[in-house]
Amino acid sequence: MKYKGEIITIAVIIIFVAMFLLVNANIQKNLGEGEEAWAGADSSAAEIIEESGYTPWFSPIWEPPSGEIESFFFSLQAALGALVIGYFFGYYRGRQQSG
Repeated sequence: MKYKGEIITIAVIIIFVAMFLLVNANIQKNLGEGEEAWAGADSSAAEIIEESGYTPWFSPIWEPPSGEIESFFFSLQAALGALVIGYFFGYYRGRQQSG
């Protein structure tokens, strides 16, 4: 079989995705109204800090008008970082191969 490794890799990915979707559906089904399944530790920590009575020292200069725009800026930052890192890896690899 010429593509045995590729077929096994695709099968493992399909099994992983199916397991993730089943577990995610089960988690979503058991949540109450207003609860988020994948809220993350940041929101939990923020709630605990706010409950303790902490007041922030300063406020942001500008806040994005929606969560989608905030997510867009985060994704843009990640893409630019990956671009810079990829450029330098490619640059140094090309330099090694040329001389």
